Amino acid sequence: MAKREIRFGVIGCGLMGREFASAAARWCHLLNLDFAPRIVAACDLNPKAVEWFAQNLPSVRLATTDYQALLSEQEIEAIYCAVPHNLHQQIYTDVIRAGKHLLGEKPFGIDQPANDLILQAASQNPALLVRCSSQFPFFPGAYRLLQWLRQARFGRILEVEAGFWHSSDLDPNKPINWKRQIALNGEYGCMGDLGMHVLHIPLRLGWMPGNLRAFLSKIVSSRPDREGRLVPCETWDNAVLACEVKLPEQHFPMFLSFKRIAPGHANTWFIRVQGTSLSAEFSTRNPKQIQFMPYALGETQEWRVADVPYQSAYQTITGAIFEFGFSDAILQMWAAFCDELLHGADMKQPLHCATPAETVQSHRLFTAALESQRSGQTVWLETQK
Repeated sequence: MAKREIRFGVIGCGLMGREFASAAARWCHLLNLDFAPRIVAACDLNPKAVEWFAQNLPSVRLATTDYQALLSEQEIEAIYCAVPHNLHQQIYTDVIRAGKHLLGEKPFGIDQPANDLILQAASQNPALLVRCSSQFPFFPGAYRLLQWLRQARFGRILEVEAGFWHSSDLDPNKPINWKRQIALNGEYGCMGDLGMHVLHIPLRLGWMPGNLRAFLSKIVSSRPDREGRLVPCETWDNAVLACEVKLPEQHFPMFLSFKRIAPGHANTWFIRVQGTSLSAEFSTRNPKQIQFMPYALGETQEWRVADVPYQSAYQTITGAIFEFGFSDAILQMWAAFCDELLHGADMKQPLHCATPAETVQSHRLFTAALESQRSGQTVWLETQK
């Protein structure tokens, strides 16, 4: 099958930039696609990070510390951008105004005003595909749970819980990084860093809360810098939001949690949905399994466990009996972005990356959470613009 090549530039060559590059190198893992990305340029302020791209990707013809050099290259069609939150507004708007499609990392702006400006640029360039990175719904178990929700198999929704938990910050001696500094990460703290992952499925289903009460925690107050001196940690480590979702046909509580300090959890993403006809939950802690309980009046209530290993949104060379992992989810997400870029609404499967409108909703939630923490009160989003 002849494949349409999509030429990408990468801005931000750190951890996620390298993950993105490795996914490109694995494109042959995917079957029956009529497109393939090709990374032709890379940019980072750190020359060593750029050097990694130049050494490991033969397709890279431009390696630079100036992202404007990528934007002036006519052959580059799309940009993947993974930079600290304080740089989102300037770089994302520059990418869009340069006429490049954009797949950017969350939260699409350090705060609500920055997000507004990014969305304004996107609205002025409607021919461009602008999406936010969020890969966890592409895990087979999460994908199946989302299918069941779209099929309205749950009956009346009783309660929803979704979260993303880390544990590496439990160590108080872990050196500080930019995510602990308000000037670089923003006041959202862990919510800006982890939030879109948690919100992707709820927002896609229209479960925007009408109100919330936030419980935000600063657990480690200081960490060593590169010289070993203790410096303040300014951002929130953990956040728990107790929300109320009010829809014309449904009304239920939803609990959202974003934690950098969750003992025993290396990288746990989960979603649980309880309904009158079906309840189900999926967690990356048990990535091969989905737990579910169908219920009919008078029948025994029995939880079941099904293996859902490698049954992905896009077909791969891997047999269905094998395991699916983090890098596989990134590959599937990138395939969804490229698929939507070329085929729009006719893409092969229905799950696309997080939209600019969904980033707006996430910023409304995080801004309300900060207000709730300051006031100690429930904040009503229904009355906010």
